[in-house]
Amino acid sequence: MSYLVHPLLKPEAVEKRLFQIDLAARALRGSTLVVMPTGLGKTIVALMVMLARLEKGRVLFLAPTRPLVEQHAAFLRRVLTSPDLVASVTGETDPESRAEIWRSCRIAVSTPQVVENDLLSGRMDLRDVSLVIFDEAHRAAGNYAYVYIAERYRREARDPLVLGMTASPGSEAERIAEICANLGIESIEMKSESDPDVAPFVHHREIEWIKVEVPEQLQKIRGVIDGLVSERMEEINSLGMCRIDPRTSKGELLDLQKRFSSALARGPNQNIFRGISLLAEIMKLKHAVELAETQGVSALRQYLERLAQEARSRGGSKASRRLIEDPRIQHVLSVLKDIDLEHPKLSRALEIIEDQLETSPESRIIVFTNYRDTATALLRFLQANASDAVKPVRFVGQASRENDEGLSQRKQSEILEKFRAGEYNVLIATSVGEEGIDIPSTDMVLFYEPVPSEIRSIQRKGRTGRARTGRVVVLIAKGTRDEAYYWISDRKERTMRRQLQGMAEPLPVDSAVPDTAPISSRASRQISITEICEPDELPLIIVDSRERDMARLLEKTGLRIVLRSLEVGDYVLSERLGIERKTADDLIDSIIDPERDLFRQIGDLARTYDRPLLIIEGQNLYARQVHPNSVRGILATIAVDFGVPIVPTGSIEETAALIALMARREHEAGYRDVKLHGRKTSRTLKEQQEYLISALPGVGPSVARNLLRHFGSVERIMTASEGELMSVDKVGPKTAARIREIVSGEYKG
Repeated sequence: MSYLVHPLLKPEAVEKRLFQIDLAARALRGSTLVVMPTGLGKTIVALMVMLARLEKGRVLFLAPTRPLVEQHAAFLRRVLTSPDLVASVTGETDPESRAEIWRSCRIAVSTPQVVENDLLSGRMDLRDVSLVIFDEAHRAAGNYAYVYIAERYRREARDPLVLGMTASPGSEAERIAEICANLGIESIEMKSESDPDVAPFVHHREIEWIKVEVPEQLQKIRGVIDGLVSERMEEINSLGMCRIDPRTSKGELLDLQKRFSSALARGPNQNIFRGISLLAEIMKLKHAVELAETQGVSALRQYLERLAQEARSRGGSKASRRLIEDPRIQHVLSVLKDIDLEHPKLSRALEIIEDQLETSPESRIIVFTNYRDTATALLRFLQANASDAVKPVRFVGQASRENDEGLSQRKQSEILEKFRAGEYNVLIATSVGEEGIDIPSTDMVLFYEPVPSEIRSIQRKGRTGRARTGRVVVLIAKGTRDEAYYWISDRKERTMRRQLQGMAEPLPVDSAVPDTAPISSRASRQISITEICEPDELPLIIVDSRERDMARLLEKTGLRIVLRSLEVGDYVLSERLGIERKTADDLIDSIIDPERDLFRQIGDLARTYDRPLLIIEGQNLYARQVHPNSVRGILATIAVDFGVPIVPTGSIEETAALIALMARREHEAGYRDVKLHGRKTSRTLKEQQEYLISALPGVGPSVARNLLRHFGSVERIMTASEGELMSVDKVGPKTAARIREIVSGEYKG
């Protein structure tokens, strides 16, 4: 065995593989997208390119998650002679420390969101960065931070070079071209497991498909829900605007929703309103069908109970309310409560896992499932029924919801470490586990259900067969969309390989990197705004940290941007001028949901700035099911009572151009003292009491005030009986019962 030799590499730290050296050499000739199966050493390719570029400047290594950042940083520190060359930077690193790290480190491994934040806030620049590595480069689409960073890098760097790495960029030529356009890619280099120079390093991966029968009771429940779907589809067809049938895919339904919304923007139409509402119900019902087919009783029950809870809440959707009020859904809920039946996938998964651990006791197994509820159900099932050899743990994302706490990135890292060490040997993961988990000893990946995405399927399968022979098992419920999803992902994987082979155009060995636009020119470029500011005239604007998309656009106009958490307004242009931005939908939502505190925000803006301004963005201000006079009343109150001017704009680009122009005017007029001031006004005790009581189900602001006037305190309301509650105006039996249920019910978190 031979090893790479370099002054910055420890002896015998990295094995030499010719195909990796060839890829690195090609990547050094021009910005390159390397597409290669997981486990074949994309990080080694990145290391070689990095070592060759370090003499030209600093290196920025980007990865989408904190665990992946820590993984890459640990690898680099392990193989480099000087671990101090490497700094890892995440959101947990405080801003002042980050500024110093950007100035001093040679190799920075970071999440893209942190880099985007610090570029926009002026804590770092990319002028002397000689290489940017984008791991999981397939994410470079839409508004993801990779896109902004790559654009800034091309604009600022003295000698830019980009290396993108992914196992699966997607099956559509347009998507691959978009990724290349966004990253400034000049060539695509692809390696597959069947390539002669790669094959000696590939471990065999056995793939099995195991089919299970859906129990008759679940099939009956599915039939009931399917009937509801058909009814709603027929009603949409009767509106005369389109034709859909049970074979219509989820993607086609989503496209139809967009078309309906676009049509609604041109003017109110009762048929379109009804169509949008019916589509929302269909999407919810189709999800319920999928859960019944592929996940089982507990997942379906939990989903319908969440719908019922949403229907009872004040801000719940009308679609949820109509579904839950349907007698057939009520019947399904009743049946689900009495069924002592689980999907056969649970017992089959247990059998497969125990068989693997009996054959290979040191195995590590990853079970992938699409849904958190299923991950929880499988964890509980294994804990209750599996042998002591099975040591399972749930691995999910950061977001929390009711009765389901997410995992922080720190906790995720801890779980992965314990999984590697063997404290856990079965990792039950949702999509958060699909990218970048470096566990060489994973012997088996179990798909609880197929996924219709070639990217996700490839990522999942790549978790095994990395250091030794691996096993992939896919559970499929017969006669369900499981079967369709399997064939869809298989077809997309084959299409992706064909597309990449057609697009891969390596630069000739002796050629120089062309100055002309690379293959990225085939894809549409981002919208750019006409530059308003002269190079030597750079007005400063403070932008609320939640307005990142706008900050990117404003920066392109020549403004100096500082991201900060603003308590009042969204943009500060000068000591006197503060701006609040609302989309038309935001404004309408504030009418429907009083908790949004629109008037408090406007009042704070008017109190804080001599020149307050409200920008309302979008064309559909009167397109929602809210009476136009309600909208006009809101606008009149803002303009007349609060004295805040209102400026309409048609799009985010138009808003950015307007803000940039006003910032320049303030700058030229001498109002250059841009600093934070103003704080939110705190709720009075009365307002806090009203807010607390109005949060109870079936209780709005008006009823909350009635309850407080009648009982005199929050405490007395909470201890009142149903009869006492019903003596208050506008409180009926249902509301009284729900209040008592919430107040006295046992917490089961």
